[in-house]
Amino acid sequence: MNVVLVGNTDYAELALWAFFLFFIGLVIYLRREDHREGYPMEEDSGAVGTPGLFHPRDKRFKLAHGLGLVYKPGPREYEVPNIAARRISSYAGSPIEPTGNPLIDGVGPAAWANRLDVPDTMWEGGHPKIVPIELSHGFTVARQDRNPIGMPVFGCDDKMAGVCTSIWVDQSERLIRYFEVRTLGDAARSVTVPMAMAQVKQRSGKIRVDAIRSDQFDAAPVLASTSQITRLEEEKVVGYFGGGYLYAKRSRIEPLL
Repeated sequence: MNVVLVGNTDYAELALWAFFLFFIGLVIYLRREDHREGYPMEEDSGAVGTPGLFHPRDKRFKLAHGLGLVYKPGPREYEVPNIAARRISSYAGSPIEPTGNPLIDGVGPAAWANRLDVPDTMWEGGHPKIVPIELSHGFTVARQDRNPIGMPVFGCDDKMAGVCTSIWVDQSERLIRYFEVRTLGDAARSVTVPMAMAQVKQRSGKIRVDAIRSDQFDAAPVLASTSQITRLEEEKVVGYFGGGYLYAKRSRIEPLL
């Protein structure tokens, strides 16, 4: 007796179809997963897209150091901020222009992400990563460099904005992240300046910030604590100074030609 379990079967064709089905499923899965950050997309009218094939359900993540649970995409992604800007034209996708102070309102290059209002922590112990150097564990300025503490700070208009009173170090990456600057005048206060947007002039003994003017230091974000900086505060600080590369001077907004 001749028993045929599978007749007229092309195994190469079956393998090809299996690969196609697997690959299609993989593409759908990856597209759903990459929609967890920066989605759901918003229309110009403010309408938010509804869940569909490529819109994943909320996924739960357990955060380290007892920070609880977070969902992606979660409620924070569905919050529609009230941006102080208006569209310059009626067509879909037209640019926007600020209606107030773009550095404070977070418009364009000054925009910031709505991160958790908790400090970034080190893996071991859960201690804050970024702290003033006087609160760090054994960090000092190398003797080959001039200590920036005490140096005058100038804006992009080459006018004095304040004095550097401290430096904030990243204890994990072992580098300087921010300068703490005490502004001038009767309403003096301490603001945090990103190290990446400042230049330490070794010979002249001063710090120059080319992002904003000297008078704009007074409106820079102020930290809630003198010993740590939260992720949300980092976003706002970097957004404020980063936006200055476009909005600090009128000449930076105008076209080059």
